[in-house]
Amino acid sequence: MREIIADGADASGAGGSAAPVGASDHFVQSLARGLAVIRAFDAEHVSMSLSEVARRTGLTRATARRFLLTLTELGYVRTDGRSFELTALVLQLGYAYLSGQSLPQLAQPLLEDLSRQIHESTSASVLDGNEIVYVARIHTRRLMTVGIAVGTRFPAYATSMGRVLLAGLPEEELERYIADVELAPLTERTITDPQRLREEIARVRERGWAVVDQELEIGLRSVAVPIFSPTGAVVAALNTSMQATMGLGAPGLDEAADRVLPHLQAASAKITAALAARS
Repeated sequence: MREIIADGADASGAGGSAAPVGASDHFVQSLARGLAVIRAFDAEHVSMSLSEVARRTGLTRATARRFLLTLTELGYVRTDGRSFELTALVLQLGYAYLSGQSLPQLAQPLLEDLSRQIHESTSASVLDGNEIVYVARIHTRRLMTVGIAVGTRFPAYATSMGRVLLAGLPEEELERYIADVELAPLTERTITDPQRLREEIARVRERGWAVVDQELEIGLRSVAVPIFSPTGAVVAALNTSMQATMGLGAPGLDEAADRVLPHLQAASAKITAALAARS
């Protein structure tokens, strides 16, 4: 997590950096810090001590404690006196977005049809900063050690949906992304060289789909296609995931992609058409 403030700042804004570079005069630092505390919790940090929250947010222990206790009183956080974790109430924050967006509503029934056809889990996601965030999901069986649900985030560079979404960016935005992101090796297969990533994204642009083989997690293979807006811009991605050793008796990467790609493309076309009709 990128730190929002420098250590040593308090909840009133004294000390540390007052706001991110380029922030307007209307920027409310205390709100930003409160959101940073919420974002500090994720699948790998479900429950944290005060010290852990302070470290992940860049806040002092005293400041982190005030925010955590405020969130506890509001019902967004619970504590046993030693550790803190989010409550289900935080889902309301994201539900307001999902309920106002047509993509999750349109995609969900089509993902159900797609999963029945290919007998695999299917998902739709959008690009949010340097990550993809799942906005629709049909789960058939668990393939990853980390569970995936609506709202789950992964680094865009190491996922098939991420590469489809990156391929849809203008060249300047793509270069900013590559310059900004840390290409950490999530597995021994993860592409961590910027030039190799550029070449792979160029390949995705050319053929119109992406395949990632065990770069996010060993044993996991995924294929993704873009979803387009009525103007032709890439607004989301659709994918399916499978075990790397599976594929109708043909465990090779090309065979696995060939098996599911026509179904993915057909589902993407339906979602794209539904978005156009809704607009």
